[in-house]
This record gives sequence, C-alpha cells and structure tokens, in this order.
Amino acid sequence: MKKFLLVLALAGCVFGMTACGSTEDSDNGLSYTQEEIEYNASTVFTALDRTVEEDAIEENAAQLETVKSGAGDMLVAAGEIWKGALEEIGSYEGVVEDSVSFEGTDEAFTVYCEIKGSQRNAKVELYYTAEYAAATIVPGSMMISPNYTLGEKMEKAALNTLLGMGTVFIVLVLIMLIIMAFGIIPKIEKSIAGKKAENNANAGAAVDNTIAQIVEKEELSDDTELVAVIAAAIAASEGAVTTDGFVVRSIKRANTNKWQRA
Repeated sequence: MKKFLLVLALAGCVFGMTACGSTEDSDNGLSYTQEEIEYNASTVFTALDRTVEEDAIEENAAQLETVKSGAGDMLVAAGEIWKGALEEIGSYEGVVEDSVSFEGTDEAFTVYCEIKGSQRNAKVELYYTAEYAAATIVPGSMMISPNYTLGEKMEKAALNTLLGMGTVFIVLVLIMLIIMAFGIIPKIEKSIAGKKAENNANAGAAVDNTIAQIVEKEELSDDTELVAVIAAAIAASEGAVTTDGFVVRSIKRANTNKWQRA
C-alpha cells in the first residue's frame, strides 16, 4: 500500500503545477511559481529515495505507466541514476535551502538545485516537458553531479593519469615483445629444423649399423660353414675320423697362378 500511495503522490503532486496555469506567469516566464517548483523538486527526490530504498522501481514504474505512457520508463531511468548517485553522496538528507532555480518555457523547462548527502552534496538538473509535467512529476531526464573537494579531484586526476600511462606502458611492452618475437621465431624454427635433421641422420646411421650387423652375421655364418668343410676335408685326407686333432685358425685365399703352373 505504501508503494501505491507513493505512486499516487508522484502523480498527484502535479495538481499544483497544472492549477497554476490559470495564474499569471512568473517572473521567469513560466506558469509555475518558485514555491511549486521547490515543492515538486523535493517531492521528486523523496519519492526516488523511497522507491530505491524499498526496491520498488519496477513495481512503481508499472503503476506510473497506467497514469502516463512512457512515465514508467522515465522512473526506471531516474531510479538507476539515483542509485548511482547515492554511492557517491551517501544517504539523501534533503534539498539545500535557496538552491532551487529554473528556466525555460511551459513546453520545456529545467530545474536546477543542490541536494544534501551524508558524505557530500551534489548538483542536480531536472529536465521536464509539458506532456509529462501535466501527468507526473517524474522528469524526462536528470543529471546528478557530486561535489568533490579539490583533494578528491586531484586524487581522481592522478588515478586517471596513472591509468592512462599504465595502459600506454603495457601496450608498449606488448609491442616490444612482439618485435622481439620476430627475431626469436626464426631461431626456434632453425633449431627445430636442426633437430629434425639430426634425428633423420641418427635414424640413417641406425639403419646402416643394422645392415652392417646383418652382413657381418651373414659373413661369419659363411666362414663357419667354410671352416667346417675344410676341416672335414683335411681330416679325411689324413685318415682321421674327427677334426678333434687340429684347429683351423685362419683361411687365406691361395695364389691361383701356382695352381695354373702345377
């Protein structure tokens, strides 16, 4: 019920603004008096603060939409801005006295004021159009600028400077690393190619070694058979039954010319 009454207050507060249309224009060229503008500005901030505090932006926006098409979206946007402002100014404590002013025409006007916060004050600008001002006090748009001290401004400027310089430094380091990589990549490729060549050479040597071992085994096998045949022939020529009486230590090819002369 409180939320619903809050929405009714948002729409009902315009009654004073619309009623003043029958009065004489103010010195500012508007049909609204200073008191009406101050009251409605204060009501805007109170309504926004309660809506955000109760986390009822969406619900109240839906109810405002029944009052005026598009008013719900305006409340959602204003609520988000207000929540962001509260993070900077702290809790809302009211409008600074004699800080409200306004300019424009009944068709479109802007309200300027300063609000109090538990941490710092803030400048506020509320932008109205006749279409919505006649149905709801929610502004078409708003801007809140917290008042920072000189020290806070200097601190923010220093942080922004460090952030900018840090970003530039990181980018320069990345560029340097990329340039260095252009010199390292060919060396890596050359090293990989050398390892491949070495592996291929080792593989070829292993194959050659294997082939040599096979040939050597074959040669030794042939010599063994030849030794056995010669030993058997010598034993037969001497009338021996076995070859146990002698050992064949070496075999040399004979000079064929001597056999020819014989």
